[in-house]
Amino acid sequence: MKSVAVGRAVALILGLVLSAVPLMAQQAPSGAAANRVAFVNMRRILSETPGYAQAESTFVREMAGYRTEFQRLQASLDSAAQAFEQQATLLSPSARTTRRQELQTQQQQLEQRGQELQQRATDRERELLDPIQTRVVGVIERLRAAAGYSMVFDVSAQTNTIVTADQSLDMSDRVIAELKSSNP
Repeated sequence: MKSVAVGRAVALILGLVLSAVPLMAQQAPSGAAANRVAFVNMRRILSETPGYAQAESTFVREMAGYRTEFQRLQASLDSAAQAFEQQATLLSPSARTTRRQELQTQQQQLEQRGQELQQRATDRERELLDPIQTRVVGVIERLRAAAGYSMVFDVSAQTNTIVTADQSLDMSDRVIAELKSSNP
C-alpha cells in the first residue's frame, strides 16, 4: 500500500514538473535558454549495450545456482518436519521437545542462508551490471549536455506516467549508437 502511495506521489510530482516546463519556457526572459526535456528507454538501451547480455546471462545462471541451493535446503527441512510429524506420537515428550528445537534451529539456519544468498545475489548483480549502467548514464549525460537538454526521463521506468511524447525527443537510438561505437 505504501509503494502505491509513493508511486502516486512520484507521478504527481512528475506531472507537475512536466506541466511546469512549458510555463517556465514561456516565462524565460528573452535571450535565456528554454528548458528542454528528452527521454530514453533504458531497458532497450541496456539490452542493446555491448556486454550487457553476457553480464545478465551470468547473473541469471548464478541466481539459478542460489535458487537450487535454497530449494535443496528447504526440501531437507520439509522432509525433517514430515518425519517428525509421522514419529511425534511415538516419541517421548522430551524427545519431541528436542526434535522441535532441532527443526526450529534448522528453520533459522535456512532463513539465515536465504538472507546470505539474497545478499550475495544483490552484490553480484551490482558487480556485473553497475559498470555497464554507469557507462550508459555517462553517455546519456554527455548527449544531454551537448544537446542542451535540462532533463532526460526514462520511459521504461515502472513509475513512468508519460502517456505520449514527441518521438524526436527520444535519445535512445543516439545513446545506443554511441555505446556501440565506443565499445571498450
